[in-house]
Amino acid sequence: MKINKNDIVKIISGKDKGKKGKVLQVFPKQKRVVVEGINMMTKSVRPKKMGEKGQIVQYNAPINATNVLLFCSKCNKAVRTSYLIAKDKKKDRICRKCKQTV
Repeated sequence: MKINKNDIVKIISGKDKGKKGKVLQVFPKQKRVVVEGINMMTKSVRPKKMGEKGQIVQYNAPINATNVLLFCSKCNKAVRTSYLIAKDKKKDRICRKCKQTV
C-alpha cells in the first residue's frame, strides 16, 4: 500500500468526494485508512458512573484505500505514484506527473 500515516490525501469517491485530509491511521491488511475529518460517524455512549450523563461522540471511520489518492504539493493535484529504488536500497514514492518525490 502506497499510503502512509501523516500523508495528505484527496478523496476521489464516496460521500466526501473532493475533500482533502491528513491520514491518521493505516490498516494495511484490511486496505483501509482513517482520514482526518472524513467519513465522520456518531456513536452513543452510555454513562459509566452514577450521576454521569450519556453522550454522543463523533469519530472518523476508516474508508477503503482505493478511494483516496496521494496529494502532490508540487503539482497541486491528486496523483498516482510509483516507486523509485535508490542506491541505498531505499524506496521513494514519486509523482507520475512531475517526477518529484512525494
